Amino acid sequence: MRHGGAMYFWLKFFHIAAMAIWFTALFFLPRLFIASVHADRPGGRGEDEKPRLNAIGKTLYFGVMTPAAVITVVLGIVLIAYGFQGPWLPAKLALVALAVMLHLYFGQLLVDLSHGHTRHTSAFYRVLNWLPLPLFLGIVALAAAKPGALPPLGGV
Repeated sequence: MRHGGAMYFWLKFFHIAAMAIWFTALFFLPRLFIASVHADRPGGRGEDEKPRLNAIGKTLYFGVMTPAAVITVVLGIVLIAYGFQGPWLPAKLALVALAVMLHLYFGQLLVDLSHGHTRHTSAFYRVLNWLPLPLFLGIVALAAAKPGALPPLGGV
């Protein structure tokens, strides 16, 4: 199929935009988890903060993050129909599958925290906060460079 048409451009545009929104939320949600843990500490403002943090988390997860993830995946599947060459796409899809699993895990953590079940420390959530970054960088690098579809560096 042809890659130069207007339809292809808009599909790719909205695929990239949805991915940017999805990953922004993947970066932000663990920060809410950290704030929730801090609100539970003695002297914290748990009574005032917890309902607000839960509402923000649910709005982010269900109103922004999940729709963006679904749009990203669906448009990605549509773009696959335009064809691809090289081993970069299966590698990218593996990273996307990991991002989907991380997304689902964040949803489980959100449910646990909203029910008052804090299973982890803020240090755990600080580490978790960085997990989307290598996924994002890997996905972007594979999509931009398309290894296997381009000549080696230096054209040799």
